[in-house]
Amino acid sequence: MRVALHSEIRENAVDSYRERHVRIPDDLVAAFGRLGIHEWTIWRSGRRLFHLVDCDDWDAAAAGLRDEPADQAWQRDIGRFVELFRDADGNEGTAPLELIWDLAAQRDGRP
Repeated sequence: MRVALHSEIRENAVDSYRERHVRIPDDLVAAFGRLGIHEWTIWRSGRRLFHLVDCDDWDAAAAGLRDEPADQAWQRDIGRFVELFRDADGNEGTAPLELIWDLAAQRDGRP
């Protein structure tokens, strides 16, 4: 499955956020693999970040990350630069964004 997430960087933290993502910790990469996260890309527009995650099951992966020591350490570090996550309605939360349209689905005749 593929999900998109939206977060926002704190004021004046773009450079630090970018630097921290040159290479994330190897133990976090390994945890992603164990939890079925196959790919994760982050796109930026101003202070807004859009994450595209390819995983087996986002809810299961997110639940597993909460108990993962590598992610807990990462969140303590990266959390200094992240203002918050927003859900599809713009409220605070980590629920995936609403998918509006998918070219591949249309080509394949899927809804």
